[in-house]
Amino acid sequence: MAHNNGKHGFFEKLATFIVDKRYLFFLLYGFALVFCLFARNWVQVENDVTTYLPGDTETRQGLTAMNDNFKTFATARVMVSNVTLEDAQQISEMLEQVEGVQIVTFDETEDHYRDATALFDLNFTAEDNDPVSIQAMETIMDRLKGYDVVVDTLIGYDEIAALDEEMTTILIVAVIIIIAVLTLTSRAYAEVPVLLITFGMAAVLNMGTNFLCGKISFISNSIAVVLQLALAIDYAIILCHRFSDEHETQDARGACITALAKAIPEISASSLTTISGLAALSFMKFTIGLDMSIVLIKSVLLSMLSVFTLMPGLLVLFSPWIDRTQHKKLLPNITPVGKFAVMMRYVMPGLFAVVLVGAFWLANQCPYCYSYNEVETAKMTDRQVAHFKIRDTFGSYNMVALIVPSGNYQAESEILQDLESRPEVKSTLALSGMEALDGYYLTDALAPRQFSELIGLDYEVAQALYGAYAIENDQYGQFLNGLADYDVPLFDMFLFLKDQLQSHNVTLSGEAQKTMDDLFEQLDTAQEQMQSPTYSRMVVFLNLPEESPQTFAFLDEMRQIIGSHYDANYYVVGNSTSSRDLAASFAGDNLMISILSALFVILVLLFTFQSVALPVLLIVVIQGSIWINFSVPTIMQTPLYFLGYLIVNAIQMGANIDYAIVISSHYQELKNHMPHKEAIVQALNASFPTVFTSGSIMASAGLLIGNLSAQPVIAIMGNCLGRGTIISIILVLGVLPAILVLGDSVIERTSFKLKGIERKVHTSNGTMKVKGHVRGYVSGMVDADFDGVLRGELNASVATEGQVTKEGEDANA
Repeated sequence: MAHNNGKHGFFEKLATFIVDKRYLFFLLYGFALVFCLFARNWVQVENDVTTYLPGDTETRQGLTAMNDNFKTFATARVMVSNVTLEDAQQISEMLEQVEGVQIVTFDETEDHYRDATALFDLNFTAEDNDPVSIQAMETIMDRLKGYDVVVDTLIGYDEIAALDEEMTTILIVAVIIIIAVLTLTSRAYAEVPVLLITFGMAAVLNMGTNFLCGKISFISNSIAVVLQLALAIDYAIILCHRFSDEHETQDARGACITALAKAIPEISASSLTTISGLAALSFMKFTIGLDMSIVLIKSVLLSMLSVFTLMPGLLVLFSPWIDRTQHKKLLPNITPVGKFAVMMRYVMPGLFAVVLVGAFWLANQCPYCYSYNEVETAKMTDRQVAHFKIRDTFGSYNMVALIVPSGNYQAESEILQDLESRPEVKSTLALSGMEALDGYYLTDALAPRQFSELIGLDYEVAQALYGAYAIENDQYGQFLNGLADYDVPLFDMFLFLKDQLQSHNVTLSGEAQKTMDDLFEQLDTAQEQMQSPTYSRMVVFLNLPEESPQTFAFLDEMRQIIGSHYDANYYVVGNSTSSRDLAASFAGDNLMISILSALFVILVLLFTFQSVALPVLLIVVIQGSIWINFSVPTIMQTPLYFLGYLIVNAIQMGANIDYAIVISSHYQELKNHMPHKEAIVQALNASFPTVFTSGSIMASAGLLIGNLSAQPVIAIMGNCLGRGTIISIILVLGVLPAILVLGDSVIERTSFKLKGIERKVHTSNGTMKVKGHVRGYVSGMVDADFDGVLRGELNASVATEGQVTKEGEDANA
C-alpha cells in the first residue's frame, strides 16, 4: 500500500517505531509506574475552598490576616437528648473538668436547652488535630456513654483520609461497571484487560505527576481519577476497534501499525472538544477552576499518551488471546429509535425548542448556594448527621470574626456593645468580654492601688510596676506627673507582670503566685486566639442563616459600625462573607465559562465538519441538555452548590458533545449513498456502541460519586454530571437525529471547503483507476489510501490530490 499524504507517512513511521520498540516502552512505563507510586505521596492537597478566592476579596485578605496572626483552637457542639435541666447542668460541670476543655457554654435559655435536649458549646485549649484535643474528645465521649448524644466537631477529623477511602470504594465499583460495559461493547473478551491496563497506567501517571502542580484542591485530587476514566475511555476504544478492523487482513504487528497511524490524528482531533471545555475553567476568577483545568487536561493528555505508546504494544502482546476470545455483538441495534426520530422529524425540533425555552428559564432560577455546610448528601458522615440534628433542634449556627487593628480596647468595647444591642446578634466573644478577677474584665483599665488590691500586691510594688510599664512604653509624662491616676488595661498589665515575674524583678506570695499562674495560662490562650501585635479578633454569633439577603445586608451594617472606629485594615470574615464574595464572582465566572466552552467547542467543530450550521445545531442540543440538567434543582427546590454548576457546565459541554459528533459524522458519511431517512437510522446503529460505552461510563462515574461521597462539593458535582450525561444521551439519540434530517438542507447550504483538504464525491461503477485517500463505499465501506484499480461501484469522497478515472480515460481529462 502506497501513501501519498505526507502526514500519513509521518504517522505510519511514528506508529512503526512505537510498535517495534514496544518492549522499550514497557520498560519505560515500568520505571514511570514505580516513580509515580512514590510521587503520589508528594502531592499537597488544599482542603479550604476559600483559598482559591481572588486575592482582592475581603474574605481572602481577612483569612490571610487571621491565619497569620491567630491560632484557632478546637470547638465542639455536643447535643444530649432526653435529659432534664438538672442532669444537663451536671453534665456541663462534668465537661468543665475534662482536661483540654477551656470553656463550656451552657445556660437555661432556649439557645442551649429545649424539649428535654441540651446543647453544650465547648472550646478547647488546643487545635483540632492536637493530641490534647483528641484525648479530651475521647474522654468526653467515654463519660457520655449511655446518653443519647451527637457531636459536631472537626477534632480528629481527617477529611483527606475520609475522601481517599470514599474514592477507593467509588473507583472499585466504577471499575466493575467499566468492565461490564466494555465486555458488552468489545469484540473480544481479551480486549478488556488491555483497556484496563492502559487506563490504569494513565491514572497512576496523572496521580503521580500532580505534585508538579504544587498544591492541588481536594476536589481535583479526589475525582480526577474517576473522571479521567470517563472522559478518555473513548481513545482506547477507537484504537482497539481500529486494530480489530485491520487485523482481519493483516498480522498483529502490521494491523497495529496501520491502526495507530490512523488513530493518532482521529483521537487527537476527538480530544480537542474535551480539552476545550476543560480549558474554559481556567478563565474563572475563582481559581479552583484553573486548578481543576490543569489536573483534568493533564489527565486527558496522559491518557492519550498511554493509548499512543503503551496500548499498541499491549495489543500485539495480547493479540493471540484477542483472536481466541472473539464473540458476537452483544449490544442490539436501535433501529426503532432511528425510525421514530424520522417519523417525528417535523414535531421533535419544535417540541425541543419549547422545552429549551422552559429549561433556559428554569435553569436561570436555580437556587444556588455558596456554602456547602447546609447541603445534605445521599451519604453523610456522623459529623454531618450531628450537624443537621443540632440545626433542626436549635437552629442555625453562624459565626463571624471581626479582625481590627490591635491596641484600641475602647473602640473594641464600643463595637461589641453596639452589635450586642442588635437583634441579629446572638452573642459575642472578645477580650473585652472576658472576666479576669472579682468582676473586672480583661480590658478594664485600673490604677496602681486598684491593681494592688485585686491581686494582693503591695501598693509600693504596684507603683514601681506601673512606673516600669510607663517607661517601657515611652509614657514618661505619666511617670513624671505621678502614677496614682495612671490607668492601664488589665490585660496589658498582666502580660507585663508575667514578664517581670519571669525576670525575677517582682515576686509574689505562694497563694498569689498560684492564682496568677492559673490566670497567666488563661491569658496566653486568650492572647493566641484574640490578640497579636498587629490585629485583635472579636467573634460574633449571629441569629441569621449563613446565606440570605438579610445576612448580607447585616454584614454591610457590621462594616459600617467598625468603619466608624477604624479607617482601614479591618475585615469581617466567616462563611457568610465567603458566600457573599463567591456569589459576587459567580455571575462573571458563569457567563465566561458558558461562552468560552461553547466558543472553543464550536471552533473545533467548525473546522471538523466544514459547516456553519451543523456545529451550531450540535451546540444547541448539548446546551439544551445543560439547561435541562440544571432545571432539576429548580423544580425540586434543592440548593445547588455553585461550583458544581460551573465545573459540570464545562465538562458536560466538552465531553458530551462527542456523542453528537459521532452520530453527525456517521450521518454525513452515509447520506452520500443512501436516502437521508435510511442514513440516520444506520448512523444511530453505528454510533450507539460508542455513545453507550462512553455515556454509561460517564453517567455511572458521576452517579457513583454523587451517592457514595459524603463531601458535599464532590457529591453535588457527581450527581449533576451523571444526570447531565443521561440527559445528553437521551437528546442526541432522540432529538438530534430529527434535527439533522430536517435541517439537512441548511447544513448543506452553509458548508464550505478548506483549501488543501477539499474532497469531491465521485459516483461511478465498473473498472476504475483510483489514486488518493478514499472515504466512502466501494461495494462496501472503504477508508484507506489507494493506488490501484477498483472493480465495482464507487460512491465516495476522494481528496483533491487524488484521481478517479474510468479504465481507458485520460487521468488529466
